[in-house]
Amino acid sequence: MNKVLLLITTEKNKKAAKKIAKLLLKKKLAACVSLKDIYSIYEWQGKIEEINEVEITIKSKPELQNALILFLQKICSYEAPQIIYKKFNSEKKYINWVYKSI
Repeated sequence: MNKVLLLITTEKNKKAAKKIAKLLLKKKLAACVSLKDIYSIYEWQGKIEEINEVEITIKSKPELQNALILFLQKICSYEAPQIIYKKFNSEKKYINWVYKSI
């Protein structure tokens, strides 16, 4: 219990992002979910796309990584959802809070 999982994904709008955030908390897959408006530019199917999106940052236990990935693959609106993750060291009080919250 010395790492925190940080997972980042995106969603097309705030309503969909809030739905995902609330479900993650309700299903005890996350201790905290942060939402941030972003502007993304990327290539998709041979075209340059420019869109407003919502970045979803999920803080959780490393043991829940696979369950989180499966959940996001099912619920995200994108055909190829961004699911980026890494385990981080964190201040002990925060790690304890994350583990007690889930």
